[in-house]
Amino acid sequence: MPPFISNDNRLSLQPQHILQTIQTLEKRIDDRFPDSKLKITCQGFLKMAEQSQKNIIFIAKANIPIRLFTILVISMAVIGILYSFSLLDLGVGQLTFIDLVTLAEATINDLVLLGAAIFFLVSLELRLKRSKAMQFLDQLRGLAHVIDMHQLTKDPIMIGVIKHQTTHSPIRTFSKFELQRYLDYCSEMLSLIGKVAALYAQSLPDDVIVSSVNDIESLTDGLSRKIWQKIMILAEIDENNSPKT
Repeated sequence: MPPFISNDNRLSLQPQHILQTIQTLEKRIDDRFPDSKLKITCQGFLKMAEQSQKNIIFIAKANIPIRLFTILVISMAVIGILYSFSLLDLGVGQLTFIDLVTLAEATINDLVLLGAAIFFLVSLELRLKRSKAMQFLDQLRGLAHVIDMHQLTKDPIMIGVIKHQTTHSPIRTFSKFELQRYLDYCSEMLSLIGKVAALYAQSLPDDVIVSSVNDIESLTDGLSRKIWQKIMILAEIDENNSPKT
């Protein structure tokens, strides 16, 4: 089954397929760069993706205890207000204008408080899920910047340049092919971060979450473009750091 087809044939991202793709990427990085920090970063990303899969299940399904609690509290509040009205002596001849004003004011206050309580309880489930999603989306945003730091010193024009290095120059031991693969892995990981983030917007299409997911996708797209600019430059350079003719 393709990673964008659900069991009911709707077009949607499938968490298990994204997780499998990240697992494969981690193995590919381990095969070629077993001692690199990029491998450690990808392993951390894999753990985040596994936790994300659990979060998606939690967010997608209804929280029955909270819904039952909400219904119970609202029902008790409504019953309490109706019971309080039943205790009032509303004889027409016994009510003065001041009594009517006081009663109307108390009724309006009760209805306003009841409405606020209902809004708080009804939105409680959404706010809990939104909070959980936003915490994880912030972690994904931070991971994207970590990946950008890994590729920061991977300058394609410095391939083969040894004599011009200074004491504090980054250690550059990658060949052209290795550097190309390293940058490509960084780009793939950034793309997968965007896909994991999109799972949250897919499971809970809340405006706040969708906006945050769009920001992450814009961030990863921008960082990926920087990497592909390096890859394009790399394609025009041979191992002796001379442009192709």
